[in-house]
Amino acid sequence: MSAGTVILLIFVLLVIAVAAALASTLVHRQAAGRRRVGAEYTRLVREAGPRRAKAAFAARRRRVDRLGIKPLSDERRSRFQRQWAAVQERFIDGPQQAVKAAEALVTAAAAERGYVVSDSDQLLVDLSVYHGQYLDGYRRATRAAERGATAATEELRQALLDHRALFQDLLAAPGTSPAGSASAAEPPATRVLRLPWRQVTPAAKATAMREDTRR
Repeated sequence: MSAGTVILLIFVLLVIAVAAALASTLVHRQAAGRRRVGAEYTRLVREAGPRRAKAAFAARRRRVDRLGIKPLSDERRSRFQRQWAAVQERFIDGPQQAVKAAEALVTAAAAERGYVVSDSDQLLVDLSVYHGQYLDGYRRATRAAERGATAATEELRQALLDHRALFQDLLAAPGTSPAGSASAAEPPATRVLRLPWRQVTPAAKATAMREDTRR
């Protein structure tokens, strides 16, 4: 085999390897994008069809990119996390009030990032671009809060978890897991403060308080 043929084969193999790497990168990016938007894009496809959904989502992305969304500073992120911890601690004595306060914190974090929060419907549209995987839970949480006293404690507990998922995603620094310093392998529900999720009865509350003081 001549040297020219060997060089040609090496060149062809390099081209194939580069093409395969690019294709793999594209597939991973598309998969990551689908995970990020979650059910939002699927909802658009059902409502308008694939072609219009693609155009509509591209328009949403252009609008959000014009907003100049910015990451939170470490100081603001820490302050929001402390506020969230205080909200969770209020859940045992006031589940409904805690869920309302959690929703307000989500809105405050979105505003701090640069989202326009004066129109709740538009805010959901804007959040669908980079936080779409959490919006179904956010909608459930807001509906539970609207039902007020008629919502069961377990429903409010789940609402707080749903708010927390979006809140943590808004707080996440670029390139990090929304869970922050917690282990990414640990299920999200178990990373939340333990006390608010227990049965809210006087006996259970007293036991929980005793256990907490021993930690």
